Amino acid sequence: MPVIGISTIDDHDAAGMHAPRFSLNQSYAKAVEAAGGIPILIPQIEDAGSLRRIYDMLDGIMLPGGLDVHPKYYGQEPHPALDPTDVGLDFVETTMLPWALEEDLPVLGICRGEQVLNVVMGGTLIQDIYTQYPTTIDHRESFKRRVRDYLAHDIAIDPDSRLRSLAGEDRIWVNTSHHQAIDRVAPGLVATAWSPDGIIEAVEAPEHRFLMAVQCHPEEMWRKHPWARRLFKTFVEAAAAMQSPGRISTYHPVTALGAAGE
Repeated sequence: MPVIGISTIDDHDAAGMHAPRFSLNQSYAKAVEAAGGIPILIPQIEDAGSLRRIYDMLDGIMLPGGLDVHPKYYGQEPHPALDPTDVGLDFVETTMLPWALEEDLPVLGICRGEQVLNVVMGGTLIQDIYTQYPTTIDHRESFKRRVRDYLAHDIAIDPDSRLRSLAGEDRIWVNTSHHQAIDRVAPGLVATAWSPDGIIEAVEAPEHRFLMAVQCHPEEMWRKHPWARRLFKTFVEAAAAMQSPGRISTYHPVTALGAAGE
């Protein structure tokens, strides 16, 4: 069974105890487990060498939802409507993702995960949809309703995309809980789905073994919606292929640690 690493958020008020914790919604791990993977939670370690030891145990990486990506990673100043950021999560994901991209390790991004993937690969973000983009859609509707699997709007899918082959149709309904979105798509990624207002709802990299991200939350939908189950199943199957004895690491400790300290 392939091991899937999932990054965690910095939760300063877990269980109302005001005790800092690293946490993750259970739905992410349960979706991976149901698809045949072994979920491993990645704490917010501050040392690149230690993160590399964890990375080398993984067959795939899932980037979950969370707080905003700090705009310094895509060369912008914070917008007044920027939500709180998570310094530790930014470090973990921006450190590990380049390794995964170089070694073609399967990656699945969800919500913030789509955004950070785009940023690491050289794209930019809309920092706040409601003040920087013309829309009549409430992209936080599922969150506001406190129904995480509430289907708030439909998305149109590129008929030639991998997502279309998993979805089985050109248009599906999804849940939504975000105020940021992709602006300029990164080199190496292609947009594959859009909400009715034109917001990018999915990206993928055709040249990679499995490199996909969606703006919705399929981890809350897989029990009811076959396309979401297929998404996780295909991701985990791609990760299983990394268990081959032929996998070769291209990691160079001195280079990686030096880059992390810049």
